[in-house]
Parts: sequence; structure tokens; C-alpha cells
Amino acid sequence: MLEGSFTASAMARIVIVGGGFAGLFTALGLEAYPFKDERPEILLIDRSERFVFSPLLYELVSGELATWEVAPRFDELLEGTRVRFVQAEAMGFDFENRIVKLAGGGAESYDRLALTVGGSTPVDIVPGAREHALPFRTLEDAQALIARLKAALDAGADPVRAALVGAGASGVELACKLADTLGDKGSIVLFDRAADILAEFDAPERKMARAELEKRRVRLGLSTKILSVSDAGLQVETAGRGVEAIPAEVVLWTVGTAVPGLIKDLDLPKGPGGRLAVEPTLQVQGHPEIFALGDLAASLDAGGKPLGPSAQLAFQQAGYCAWNLWASLSDRPLLAFRYNALGKLLGLGIDSGVASLLGTAVGGPPAYLIRRLAYLYRMPTDAHRLKVALHWASRPVVRWLGGAAP
Repeated sequence: MLEGSFTASAMARIVIVGGGFAGLFTALGLEAYPFKDERPEILLIDRSERFVFSPLLYELVSGELATWEVAPRFDELLEGTRVRFVQAEAMGFDFENRIVKLAGGGAESYDRLALTVGGSTPVDIVPGAREHALPFRTLEDAQALIARLKAALDAGADPVRAALVGAGASGVELACKLADTLGDKGSIVLFDRAADILAEFDAPERKMARAELEKRRVRLGLSTKILSVSDAGLQVETAGRGVEAIPAEVVLWTVGTAVPGLIKDLDLPKGPGGRLAVEPTLQVQGHPEIFALGDLAASLDAGGKPLGPSAQLAFQQAGYCAWNLWASLSDRPLLAFRYNALGKLLGLGIDSGVASLLGTAVGGPPAYLIRRLAYLYRMPTDAHRLKVALHWASRPVVRWLGGAAP
């Protein structure tokens, strides 16, 4: 029997810590469920005032999309709902008394807690990376990159030398965007310790992505170990070539996902990589009142293999978490999470991509369009989706009018 049925007290409180895909979509999902007694208070806590649609951060750097499209404000997304947004940073937890401790001395009590704070970029694995390399995960990261590129161009760098560390999906997407954005004013090199790019993709998608990188003259430094990072660039070691200094105005760090400090130090059961050990129902082991999902949860697929962090995983888990939070307060059975791999999407530059759907790989502009439409469909609310769709649809008309002007 699945663990987790409870008797709801008057005005129960559901507190969701973290407003990424997992947290926001859990909160929005709870809106759909009726509670037979008094409806619980639902709190969503995040340190930022904006939700970030992270798969589209690359378009913010290239200027294809605006901040409001990629990072709408929580108060706008939650307008008309019964979810209360609290802009604050969670600093710790008192699990015995069911309290979330907030920065500045504040606190919020809970009957059910959903931990969805997301992952962090591991910048402490190489000397100098924390001080000199830019991660690419948040709105602030994207804005810092834009500022760094502008500063390099204003200082007369020609070309702007950008070195990216990590040739997974994020590194490959970002390398292509930078190449198209900077054009002849950019020189891009992409490093990885592995012998090939995109380890999580199949051979056909890797081949397409390699072709797009080559077309944009992005150089690859594979089978390469990063020794250190400084304000002048990188020191690397490659088999057969020894140690080299790679000068760069911009160093970008896209090497994976680590558990954030807030979660790392918690006295809760942990799984691989320090992620929280959860039951199939997404409840933390031994703590049926606490749910964990997204980057910080050690979730498994149907075959028992660990699931890597992704927006797709967080989105799917949010649907189950919303149901299970409702069920645990409504004397209903909880559901075991089952991941459904829907495919992979990559944006490669400003007009191309790779889409792997139902076992079929599509490349070029059609893949770029598929990716855009898929992400439009996944926008968090109908109102925001319509607003973005109308803006995207109007752009060709605006460009045509601009071209037709005398």
C-alpha cells in the first residue's frame, strides 16, 4: 500500500519551496483539484520575482526573445489563482515542527511541504572556476553573460573569444547561439572530458549537432581536462598535446547539475549524487509529509535507472506531485510516478535545431520550429501562452512593414 494518507485539519497549509518548473507547475496543478473540506492555503516560495522558462534562456542571449517572454513575473502568472506567492529565500527547515525558515528571520509553517528548489552548477571542481567562469542556469546568469559580451565588445575585443566547458545539451546550444549572435566578431571553442558531444543523445542527433557546430566554426576540444580558470582564460590538458593556455574573454561553465547547499546539508535520506531519496510517490523516504521533485530528487525510471535532471522530468513530476498532495489531504490513494520520455529538443543557433521525437530525428529549420511550438505549448498559463504566441506571430508582420517603409 502506498504510504501517505492523512486526515486534513482545518485550513491545512501546503508550502512549495522553489518556483522552477517543478514548483510552479505543482502549484498550478493544485488549482484543478477540489477539496471536500476547507481548501488548504497554498504558498509558493522563491527568492526571485520571476519564473524562468530555462530552455529558452538561450534566446534571451541572442536577442530573439525578451525578458517578459522567457521570465514572466510570478504575480502575473498566479493572478486569479488561489496560490499565494512569497518572494523570500529559504534558509533552512525545522522538520519536527514543520517550519520553513526564511532569510531575514521569517518563517512559514506547513502541513505538506514540496521541495523543488532545483539544482546548481558545480563551479568548485576546478580552481578559479567560481571566480572567473559564468554558469548558465538562471536569469541572472543570462544577464551576466550579456553584460560580459557587451563589455568585451566595448573594450575592442575582435574577435570575442568564448570558451565553453561542457559539451552536453546546454553547452552545445549555447555555443551555437553565441556563434550566430557574435558572427565574425566571435571565436568559440567548446571543451569536454568526453570523446564526443551530447553523451545523452543518440548517434543521428550527435551527427546533426556536429554539422551545425562545424557550420558555425565552433571548435571542439574533446578528451580535454580543464586544469584551472583565470581572468585570462583556461589552462587545459589534452592527450597527445600536453598542457595549453587558452585565452578567453568569456568562460562559460555548463558541466552538469549539483544539489544546492540548502538541500545538501539536510538530515534527510540521500540517494546518488546527494539527491533526496524518494518513494515512487515522490515522498521523501521516512517523511510522508515531504515531497521532493526536480533536480534535487533521486528519481528512477521504470527500469530502475536514475533519471537525469531536465525541464521535461520536472514538468511531469509536478503533475504527479499536485495529485499526491491533494490525495494526501483528501483520503485518496497516491500515485507512483512514471516517467514518459517524449523526446529531446535542441536549439542550434537562430534558425536550426535537432528534434528527436518517437524515435525519429529531425534537423534544421523544421526542428527549430518544432522546438519553439513545443515550448509555447508548455508555457505555464493560457494567458501567458496567448500573449507570447501573439507576439511571435506579429514579428514577421512588423519586419515586413519595416522593410516596406520608404
